[in-house]
Amino acid sequence: MKNKQPIIRVRDIMKTVFVTIDRTATITDALMSMKREKTAVLVVNPRDENDEYGLLTAGEIARHVMALDRAPERVNVYEIMTKPVISIPPQMDIRYCSRLFARYDLVRAPVIEDRKVIGMVSPAGLVLDGLCALSFNKGSVDSE
Repeated sequence: MKNKQPIIRVRDIMKTVFVTIDRTATITDALMSMKREKTAVLVVNPRDENDEYGLLTAGEIARHVMALDRAPERVNVYEIMTKPVISIPPQMDIRYCSRLFARYDLVRAPVIEDRKVIGMVSPAGLVLDGLCALSFNKGSVDSE
């Protein structure tokens, strides 16, 4: 009989602190939020219940605004954000989540439950929080 490895769920390692922004905000507004909150990614709220969440990263701002010499105060978030985004269910095994990140070259993904973002997950979180716990053969992960 095989020894079963403990299953660590995305819910156990996701970061529950994340920053949201409205799709009609300017890139200047987004940059101020990113700097103030010390983050490189913002969750873009859906415009209504039939819409989906988006993500805005500092990399997208660099590629679509800075590199093209566009004025950040004249560009809206909805013009350059990624939408729809690949989202992760909180009950997913972190090993499958890691495969999803690798397959689609993701840098961050929102964790969505009941159509609401409840956290964010990144490759660093999967490795530092998830893989470390698996390596030490823990059944659960200590919370921050």
